[in-house]
Amino acid sequence: METTMLRHLLALFALVLMTAAPLGVAAQGTLLPPEPDRSATGGAQTLEDIMRRQAGIKIDDSFRRDNIGGAAPEAPELGTRGGASDPDLWRALRYNEADVRASTINPNGKVLIQDGGMWWLSFRRGPLATYGGWLLLGTIGILAVFFLLRGRIKIDGGKAGSTVQRFKWIERFAHWTLAGSFLLLGFTGLFTLFGRKYLVPLLGHEFNSTLLHYSKFIHNNVSWAFMLGLIMVFVMWVWHNIPDRTDITWFAQAGGIIGKKHPPAKKFNAGQKIIFWSVILLGASVSVSGLSLLFPFDLPLFAHTFSVLNDWGVPGWFGRDAFPVQLAPQEEMQFAQLWHAIVAFLLMAVIIGHIYIGTLGMEGAYDAMGSGQVDENWAHQHHSIWYEKVKEREAAEARNPASKTATPAE
Repeated sequence: METTMLRHLLALFALVLMTAAPLGVAAQGTLLPPEPDRSATGGAQTLEDIMRRQAGIKIDDSFRRDNIGGAAPEAPELGTRGGASDPDLWRALRYNEADVRASTINPNGKVLIQDGGMWWLSFRRGPLATYGGWLLLGTIGILAVFFLLRGRIKIDGGKAGSTVQRFKWIERFAHWTLAGSFLLLGFTGLFTLFGRKYLVPLLGHEFNSTLLHYSKFIHNNVSWAFMLGLIMVFVMWVWHNIPDRTDITWFAQAGGIIGKKHPPAKKFNAGQKIIFWSVILLGASVSVSGLSLLFPFDLPLFAHTFSVLNDWGVPGWFGRDAFPVQLAPQEEMQFAQLWHAIVAFLLMAVIIGHIYIGTLGMEGAYDAMGSGQVDENWAHQHHSIWYEKVKEREAAEARNPASKTATPAE
């Protein structure tokens, strides 16, 4: 039940994004030109028809659909000698009206031509690449400006010289499994989206072809490591990331990032909790859409969701026609691929901020996931509640060595 509802919400959000994006001349509110004059072609398709369809403009194609196997065009020189021509056959296949027999039990097996990909291609090359690229560049630019204004967050009073264990080896293993796989997935995904536009002019078709060949192999297989790391991180840290009252204080003092105050925090502060839940929710979403792309026949996400949204009247909220409910596997993959990329861009922006704080932005932060040991002054400054509990437990263990346990630091 929860999985079904999550799929519905994700698909609804994707459709809202797609609806808001400019998908052609019609979406920008301009008046559409009149239907092309087809008298010169005897009623057949014109170049203007093709150009309008490629631009994403809805056209009335009844002049083609209604003439399948029908009378010859008005212009005799454009007619055929005898019965139906090859174009009649291909037209019937295109509109799924041909008498086709297939051995597969899947009804989509009879769909030999699926021409609904132009909108997907236009969105992928246009709004997706443009807005996604600017999101990443904008995130990097904002962090650069912030660093110039704020500088690196130093440890007050310098390092103490003594350390305390922040993360066990299994926690660091889960983190780096998730982080390493995500970096590979992110780069290979960006190569796939932007390679044709930027790498081909710079390095040539052959290099881009080889790069994308291996990128696809890496992307499809490293995804399993990403999902494994995601599950491990969730299981180990979910209880430490439940919101509580200390988060209110952390937000009130801007987490110590702005100003000189350092609010008390447990093992994870409010900012880290935001990162955690962003990674878990967005990571789960991108994983589900990725599985749908790997197994389109077994895990379709959108057809049933569109049916439910139509029943709710959602298309009317945006002045749209009813969503399609009969989707071929290729169409399912088109929707899944766009959702996969949109969520991935959001997740990459979050991770860029996380990487900044863990490396350049804060002194001593990297040690937590590097060696697992952090300086005691750093621990007291950024996670004082957690640090005090660790010191209390160490004191108790010193008084009674038999009480020492192997549980991770809280």
